[in-house]
This record gives sequence, structure tokens and C-alpha cells, in this order.
Amino acid sequence: MPIRAPRLKAAFTRARLSAFGAGLLVAAGQEPLGLWPVALAGLVLVALFWRRTAGAREAAICGWAAGFGTFLGSMTWLVNPFLVEPWRHGALIPFALFFMAGGLALFWALGFFLAKRLGTGLPGLTAFWGAAELLRGHVFTGFPWAMPGYVWLDTPIAQLSALVGPYGLTALTFGLAALIAAAWQARSLRLAALALVLFAGAGAFGWMRTAAPLPPDRDVVVRVVQPYAPQRLKWDPEHVWTFYERALDLSDPQGADLVIWPETSVAMPLHAAGPELAEIAARTAPARAIVGLNRIDGMRGYNTAVFLDTSGRPVDSYDKHHLVPFGEYMPLPGLMDLLGLRAFTAKEGYGYSPGPGPHLMETGAAGLALPLICYEAIFPRDLRTQTRPDWLLQMTNDAWFGTFSGPQQSLAQSRFRTIETGLPMVRAANTGISGVIDPHGHMRVAIPLGQPGAVNAALPAALPKTVYAALGEGPAIALLILLALTGFASLRIGRGGKSD
Repeated sequence: MPIRAPRLKAAFTRARLSAFGAGLLVAAGQEPLGLWPVALAGLVLVALFWRRTAGAREAAICGWAAGFGTFLGSMTWLVNPFLVEPWRHGALIPFALFFMAGGLALFWALGFFLAKRLGTGLPGLTAFWGAAELLRGHVFTGFPWAMPGYVWLDTPIAQLSALVGPYGLTALTFGLAALIAAAWQARSLRLAALALVLFAGAGAFGWMRTAAPLPPDRDVVVRVVQPYAPQRLKWDPEHVWTFYERALDLSDPQGADLVIWPETSVAMPLHAAGPELAEIAARTAPARAIVGLNRIDGMRGYNTAVFLDTSGRPVDSYDKHHLVPFGEYMPLPGLMDLLGLRAFTAKEGYGYSPGPGPHLMETGAAGLALPLICYEAIFPRDLRTQTRPDWLLQMTNDAWFGTFSGPQQSLAQSRFRTIETGLPMVRAANTGISGVIDPHGHMRVAIPLGQPGAVNAALPAALPKTVYAALGEGPAIALLILLALTGFASLRIGRGGKSD
């Protein structure tokens, strides 16, 4: 103990703990709390702490601590999948939560290290911090959950994502925090006024965009079904038919043209589900139906959405292509077998196989839909298709995520996808939150979390293609390069090449 205590004290310095605490403040901006002023204050503190670090190593630790606090606080929902079968997975909770948060924080550590090492000042920190988030969304298939730009949900500033996307919005958020930090440290009214003007300008753009009237709704009505099958009971043979009958009872179209069930809402695999699909088609007539189930092809299994004709025959289908590591498939399956681990959503074997890629589904009068199954809706790049769809369809089983933060954050990301693309979304979630989202990201109708229900709504019309939908991450990357160059130039001119 006499040997270890000083080392422990040296590791947990006040500065590092403060950075961790600031990260927790950033997490408070995510749903369901949505405290964007608290999150912005946390980001300002992180920028100040970075500026005060003595060297690149300490800057990296500062970035890691801040990222660890941010992702730990944002992703507490991650414990819930392990509680579905706690006797099997419960012991892994600390490792999963802390290793996930700590691993994602490494991206921030890298950005903070490079900004300090290269002497780019706060503009450069913004650039490398924003680049770290861009990398986080792509490396090892990516995991862009809880991006700081999402704290602007339900504010006009969220509409900026139609121009620069979520990565660009996150970089702009970092830039605003860095500018406020610089104003605070220099006690500069000029910089403070600039920050206020930029903030007001962003808000004005968003207000004008949402104030402009949307085009008239399409002459198509969709019915969204939320059967509410708790994950611990979803595949229980004693309850499977209860959930199926409940979904059927909720599927009377009541004037709808299209009835939509959630991900894997039909328990039987496609090859064995003929009678059930015929029954669904008969119950939803004269409307058509889209349902989620599993599809087996030889030794491969797929997470699939199928569009049924009036007899219940699948006339179009989509296989999920962007799978969840450890949730839907196991990396290094041989090693995982030795450890006795299986993918959460797989009842046997190592999980699902990926489909060939995005696919536009022809849905009759409703037009072309782009199906997104669960996790795929967190990836902006999965929405880019050569032909533009008429609307987005998310079918999900958010029952894995518990009732606090996970479903709410999943919905928040879906709402951002509509802003970014200018497309409406129909969202069918097993346990909630289901509903229809317009191209400004506003919920038209919703079925609350944790209860069965169904709702009819007119399908909103799409807006013209957004800048972000046309150019992708190009504007965000250009912004990051400009900020990096500004950082290099300002320090070389203002301080003769001396770094912070």
C-alpha cells in the first residue's frame, strides 16, 4: 500500500478528475435529459483544461478522461442487454461498459494529443477533436453514438445538420466551446461577442428553415404497430404467440394504405412463416404490410424486412447489412467459442450474416422506402443511395436498450437522419418509441415507450435534397481542414511558432 498509494494519487490528479467531471456534463446534453447548456459548459471546461495541460502526454490523458466521462455518462443503457440473461452475461457488465467508454475515449485522446503536439491552439483542437469524432464513426465499422452535436436536438441549431451533417455540427459545437473558452481565458469581450453572434446566426438559420412551410403531406396513410414484447420474453415459447396475436389485433388498417411491424416481430423464420404472413395480409387488407423476421439461407441467417402482397407472399425484401459487433455477430468466432460467448440476438451460433447493402423497397402507392433495421439508423452514410428514396423506414427492437436513455437516444439519432436528408421517416419499434417524423425532425405522432399501441398518420412529403445529402462529409472535412490551418497560422503569426 505505501508503494501503490502515491502512484494512485499521481494517476488521479485534480486536473484529470476535473476533465472526467466535465465529460459527465457533456453527457447531460444527450437524451433523455437534453440539457444542452450544461453540455456546452462541459465542452468549454474541457477546452480550458486542454489549454492548461503542460504537454502532449497530459493533453492526451485530459482528452481520454473527458471522453470517458462523456461516453460513460451517455451510454449507461449498455448494461441492459446483459441483464436480459444476467446469469449468462451479468458478470461482463463492468467490462463492457468501461471498455466501451474507455475505447471510444481513445479517439478524443488522439485528437487532444495531436493538437497539443503540433501546437495548433484552440482552432486546431477543434479540428482534431472534430476529426476524432469523424474517425469514431468509421473505424472498425464505426460507432457514432452520442455525438456531442446531438445535444442540439429540439433547438433550431439542429437544422445545421442539413448543411454539414452530424459530424460537421459536432465540429461546430466544439468550435463554439473553444471560442467561449478563449474569450473566458483572455477576458475578451470581442471574442465573447463573436461567439454570441455565431450562436445567434446558427439559431436564426434553423428558425428560418423550420418556419418555412413543409410541402403538403402525401395522399398515403401509414399505420405503425408497436406490439410491446419485452426482450426477456420476446422469444419465450409461452409468450411468442401472445405478442403475435397482439400485433395482429393492432393491425386493422382503419383507412391506412400500409401497415408496418417492427424488427423481428414475426417469430417464425421466413421459410416457415407462410401461414402467419397470409394471416397478416388478410388482417391488414386492403392495406399492404411490411414486417420484420429472420431469414435463413443455407447456413446463414439474416435480419430481414419483407413487403407482402395481398396474399401474404413476400414481393420485396431487405437484409440488414450493417450488423452490431457482439450483438448480431461475433468477431473472431473461434476465440469467442473458446470463451463461451455468443451474439446477444442469436439464439444459436455466432449471429447474423450481413446483407449486400442498402436497398430501396418499392411499396406501391407509398413509393420507394429505404429500410433501416435498428442500428443502421445511427450511421448517416447508410442513407446514401444512388436513387433518392421517398421516405425512410426504420424497423427496430429497442427493447434491448432498457427504458432510460437508450430508446430515447436511438430516436434522437433517427430524427437527425430526417433533418440531414430532408426525408420523412416512419419508425416502428417493438417496445417504443414508434411514430412518424417529418423532414424537420419533428415527431408528427408517437406511441409512448413501454406500451402496446398503433397509430395512423399521413406520410409527410420529402423536402428537396439537402446540401449534406448531396455532398456527404465534404463540407465537414473542409471545415476541419480550415480550422487546422487557422490554428497553425494563428500561432505562428501571433506567438512566433510557440505552442500552447
